[in-house]
Amino acid sequence: MDFLLEYAGFLARAVTVLIVIVVILSFAAAMRSRGRTRSGELSVTSLNEFYTDLKESIEYNVLDKAQLKALKKAHKLKEQQAKKTVTEKKRIYVLDFDGDIKASAAQNLRHEITALLSIAQPTDEVVLRLESGGGMVHSYGFAASQLARIRQAQIPLTVCIDKVAASGGYMMACIGDRILSAPFAAVGSIGVVAQIPNIHRLLKKNNIDVEVLTAGEYKRTLTTLGENTEPARQKFLEELQTTHDLFKQFVSQYRPQLDIDAVATGEVWQGTDAQRLALVDILQTSDEYLSAHAQEADVFLLEYIQKKSLQERVGLTAGTAVEHIADKGWERLQRRFLG
Repeated sequence: MDFLLEYAGFLARAVTVLIVIVVILSFAAAMRSRGRTRSGELSVTSLNEFYTDLKESIEYNVLDKAQLKALKKAHKLKEQQAKKTVTEKKRIYVLDFDGDIKASAAQNLRHEITALLSIAQPTDEVVLRLESGGGMVHSYGFAASQLARIRQAQIPLTVCIDKVAASGGYMMACIGDRILSAPFAAVGSIGVVAQIPNIHRLLKKNNIDVEVLTAGEYKRTLTTLGENTEPARQKFLEELQTTHDLFKQFVSQYRPQLDIDAVATGEVWQGTDAQRLALVDILQTSDEYLSAHAQEADVFLLEYIQKKSLQERVGLTAGTAVEHIADKGWERLQRRFLG
């Protein structure tokens, strides 16, 4: 029993000290952050170097010494010839978008696009590796408007769909000059959906009244708590249809080759069928496309990384410290019990 009391005492003292440190640092962070806006930084990574490293790793482990020597000689000769014929290479800027329901990644995407537009030329290219099942209309509308900036600057935009680009995800994808898709990627879902739970009957059964007061005939249509009427339901459906019509117009603007009525049914197709329906242009993965183009172009991955606030860093550090203290206490307990 003594060792349990000893462990509890040790843990209590350690946690107390930690809480005091966290409170002090949090207060200092709050004072420093007043009046400041959070910022981040742009990370630029050469994918040419990444592909070269992969190639050299497999060569080093697979080839024998004689083959490696011959290969190095060939590489050196190629580099010497490249120096003699200096030509400006095309640049490919790679962006990643992994979309959630709020299209939160658009906040970083906007900065990445602003950065590349400051230097990119019409002879360059932007490749977006897109993965999203869609989400809120206004959020994905904003994300799509960021990609439209690339088109407006007359810089070629290629969108790669390796897994899924549906609904709001396809709203973004359709802006590309070309859309590449893996054969089994999920593409399409050009439709609008809304789902609203209503517990009015449950509240009524328990004699609970809910009043919904509005100024304006259609300020509120369907509600969660109040009684829904047929006119309100029809108005809500009308609004859904209006949004769907706008979605169809948007897609048709960027992909006029589509039979929009045939594909705007809300259905999702795999890449092979999506190509047949002109939803995508080429069946190819982003890896295949980028590794092939890295032979004749400079390929850069752009990532805007939000800086964590001091409070967040303190929280992360505190969490790590608690785990460390618990581990140390457990080690002491084990030594006492087993020793």
